[in-house]
Amino acid sequence: MSFLKRYLIAGLLVWLPLGVTIAVVKFLVDLFDQSLLLLPMKYRPETLLGMDIPGLGVLLSFLLILFTGMLVANLIGSKLVGFWESFLARIPLVRSIYKAVKQIAEAVFGSGEQTFQNVFLIEYPRKGLWTLAFQTGKNISEPQRKTGMPDVVNLFVPTTPNPTSGFFIMADRSDIIKLDLEVDDALKMVISGGVVSPEKLAGKKAREQEA
Repeated sequence: MSFLKRYLIAGLLVWLPLGVTIAVVKFLVDLFDQSLLLLPMKYRPETLLGMDIPGLGVLLSFLLILFTGMLVANLIGSKLVGFWESFLARIPLVRSIYKAVKQIAEAVFGSGEQTFQNVFLIEYPRKGLWTLAFQTGKNISEPQRKTGMPDVVNLFVPTTPNPTSGFFIMADRSDIIKLDLEVDDALKMVISGGVVSPEKLAGKKAREQEA
């Protein structure tokens, strides 16, 4: 039974990640294919070619996102986005959802002060236990002034395996340890629950550079 169990686990380690990957890719392709519904019926693939082409919506979505980015990068586009966001801010439920999703997207994909800036090691949830935290800012606000701490850092402590949820804490810089770890690598470590460690990531990068 021991060798049977070993072979079953070995087989699962091959097929389970492959199956999940295929399912996720299929879900994303089907999701992006919904963008084809933006086209008039006479211009859709099933009408022009007489058949449905899976994945064609990915190309259309890419072009749509690229065009949107080019539009909002200029002055007129930014004003249109500002007008649209001010409109959404007047809708009670929608404004909360939109603002939360936008802040998360800016923290993960953005650049500058809105992104995760550094990776820190902090004692959480109690002394003697350590976890990763991401610096989100260092602005001087009323809570920071009233704590009396000279150098307060805003930190986001993500949860595993979903790093988009977590806890916001403020800590004195003397109580936390800054790591020489890239934000992307730290996120991989959080998502994997520590299976993907910094040492493994460093070894992988070294092998890629040698190749």
